[in-house]
Amino acid sequence: MRTRGTGYNPHNRFQPLTSDRDQDDGWYHDPDDMLCPDSVATRVVDEQVRSIISHNQSPDVPFDQSINPYRGCEHGCVYCFARPTHAYWDLSPGLDFETQLIAKPNGAQRLREALDKPGHVPSPIALGVNTDAYQPLEKQRRLTRELLKVLRDYRHPVSIITKGALILRDLDILAEMAADGLCSVRVSLTTLDNDLKRKMEPRTAAPATRLKMIRELSGAGIPTGIILGPVIPFINDAEIESILEAAAHSGASRASWIMLRLPLEIHELFEDWLLRHFPDRARHVMNRIRDLRGGKAYDSRFGHRMRGQGIYADLIRQRFNRKARKLALNLHEAEPLRTDLFRRPGGEQLDLIPVTNLNH
Repeated sequence: MRTRGTGYNPHNRFQPLTSDRDQDDGWYHDPDDMLCPDSVATRVVDEQVRSIISHNQSPDVPFDQSINPYRGCEHGCVYCFARPTHAYWDLSPGLDFETQLIAKPNGAQRLREALDKPGHVPSPIALGVNTDAYQPLEKQRRLTRELLKVLRDYRHPVSIITKGALILRDLDILAEMAADGLCSVRVSLTTLDNDLKRKMEPRTAAPATRLKMIRELSGAGIPTGIILGPVIPFINDAEIESILEAAAHSGASRASWIMLRLPLEIHELFEDWLLRHFPDRARHVMNRIRDLRGGKAYDSRFGHRMRGQGIYADLIRQRFNRKARKLALNLHEAEPLRTDLFRRPGGEQLDLIPVTNLNH
């Protein structure tokens, strides 16, 4: 499937009925029938949401609030941990996740309402965690920019993770917020190999473009780092040192890593992708992944799911830490985003918020 991470649509686990097209028995033939197109257009529907802030209690991530302006992601990363969420909408985590998108046009309005509530306690909001806030659809819809305007008006801290070069469009807002300690960015950098990027993350920015993003973001005074993830055994693990070096030379000040995760339908999707693109090493890759997860394709336990365990996981950690130290990445503790500047433009007073919950 051209420009897509997968052409495969596995069964929706919540749908009790399945249907399969049987092989043609020759009884009917239409030469104009497009049964197997080599590309599929993106379809977008709007959802009027009741709320826009999601709350998280996982100890594996450094935030407890997040916002996702879109469901589904046109970037098409085959390994994306968010793919299984599309099943909640009676859609497949496979090709549907990349082509059947849901936008939240009233997100900025709902965000203002949430921040205006007297009980809201400001803490950093992670923007675009489940799906990328700067995926291609954002160029037309501009929902992420509208959300950022609200956060800027309320002087509310925000952190962003993205693979999308469109973030550079919003340098004006991000630089203004960063000057007050209200914004940080992490660029997801998975490979420096253009061919691997096209196979694994087909509609994301090229590796050179992501390095440019790091240069321009850090040059604008925005604290910028990278997330090297996922690390995939025998696919991109050989690039760890070169990725860190390229990121540091481009201005990144921090770096972290995540091991490949294969929850629910992603296991099936990823194995299909391996057999299509790397048939010679598919079994080797999956055996190593199972070694990392106690013999299973996935281990969902907190504290284990992001890094894995065993000799290979220890080796990756040691390689990453050694190179990061050499490059002076993560040299100091990250400055926490400020929460004491929060205000309500509509006139609400900050003293309505318990001072004990504010951090500098």
